[in-house]
Amino acid sequence: MTPKSQMLDWVLIRSFLAVVESGSLSAAAKRAGSTQPTLSRHIRELEAAVGATLFKRSVQGLEPTDAALALIEDAQAMGTAAEALSIKAAGRSQALTGTVRITASIMVGNLMLPPMLASLRRAEPEIQIELVASDANQNLLRRDADIAIRMVEPTQQALIARKVGDSPLGLFGTKEYFDRHGRIIDLKDLKRHDLIGLDRSDFLVRMFSAHGADLSREHFAVRCDDQMIGWHLMMAGAGIGIAQTLLAARHPELEMIGGGPFLAPLPIWLVMSEEVRNNARVRRVADFLAAELSSLLRGEPKGP
Repeated sequence: MTPKSQMLDWVLIRSFLAVVESGSLSAAAKRAGSTQPTLSRHIRELEAAVGATLFKRSVQGLEPTDAALALIEDAQAMGTAAEALSIKAAGRSQALTGTVRITASIMVGNLMLPPMLASLRRAEPEIQIELVASDANQNLLRRDADIAIRMVEPTQQALIARKVGDSPLGLFGTKEYFDRHGRIIDLKDLKRHDLIGLDRSDFLVRMFSAHGADLSREHFAVRCDDQMIGWHLMMAGAGIGIAQTLLAARHPELEMIGGGPFLAPLPIWLVMSEEVRNNARVRRVADFLAAELSSLLRGEPKGP
């Protein structure tokens, strides 16, 4: 018979990796979507199978022993293989039922996708949608999401990217704001206005300065890294902000100032992994979103 140590259950290995990467049972339980007692039992079973203690307690949490360190590389290889198998299995599914997970930026998730997803639900009621609104790129190869809507072209070769169009940008403020502070004739006039900018990044300072508007951090009177909050600040009349023109056009209370060459259009890409694109429901959602986004970017009117 094959020794028990050569028949390790992947469930035990997965729990082992979660504890190694998290450093504690509580953090690992959250990461794995499990419970502390279950993970503790899995570690005990794995220790019995390999005949060695895998973790020791310290003030920092659970530290892997030498025996555990010897297992980590092979365990991670098993994890990578399991993820690849999961992706391939999902890729072969041809049913238009089940869940599709989409990730998009906070602005796109809040202001573009809701009506599109409502239309998708009417068209494909058997497909359930999970939406992750985040400005951090999710790892499609690890199945953090099935489809991503991104503003930069991906460089990973295992990803399939489809450019759906460009979204023009402009500088906007409310009419009420400009009534109080005056209109802008030249970009140099921005210095006497309240600007809405970023907090931890000097990207906008550098961008404006490179195009003739020599601004400092202090010219950005309100600073926040959450773009959705920046949008609401602009809508509330707190200052002038950068916005996608197709979104600003929905609000007659907004007024665009003369833009400069620094306001290059924002490219929008629809991305998925090479394996998952063969999944019928993922492909259906991707095609639907690509068509909807392309129509929106072209300014085509929606039907009733």
